[in-house]
Amino acid sequence: MNMKRVLLIGSAGGVLLWLYNFLMHGIIMAGTYTGNAVFRQDGSNPLWFLLVEFCMATAGSMIFVKTRSAWADGPKGGATFGLFVGLLSFFAQFIEPLVINGFPYYLAWCWGGISLIGWTIYGGLAGMMYKQAG
Repeated sequence: MNMKRVLLIGSAGGVLLWLYNFLMHGIIMAGTYTGNAVFRQDGSNPLWFLLVEFCMATAGSMIFVKTRSAWADGPKGGATFGLFVGLLSFFAQFIEPLVINGFPYYLAWCWGGISLIGWTIYGGLAGMMYKQAG
């Protein structure tokens, strides 16, 4: 496994996911969150979110590189990979209503959709950045 490529894809993908999630959660969904008591907390440092996105994207790039031969070349194959990762993440969003008192169930669907789209976009970027050997 070419760790330089893994880290490059992870870094680019981490920034992409960070910006995408800021747009989706920080701007588009912000009004939904401010109206719900579950989301009342002190502001967080956005760099922590970037670190988490970088870690997730790097883990995603390791899996992508290891399974690269299973996907078509280019962004289309990468997006297919991202769709499958996004499906895992989609269903993981349904844990919140089960463990957080007052977490609205409909938000699990929203978060699942946001995650699915984000990982599909990430996969397209990964596919564009990593050409299949051979």
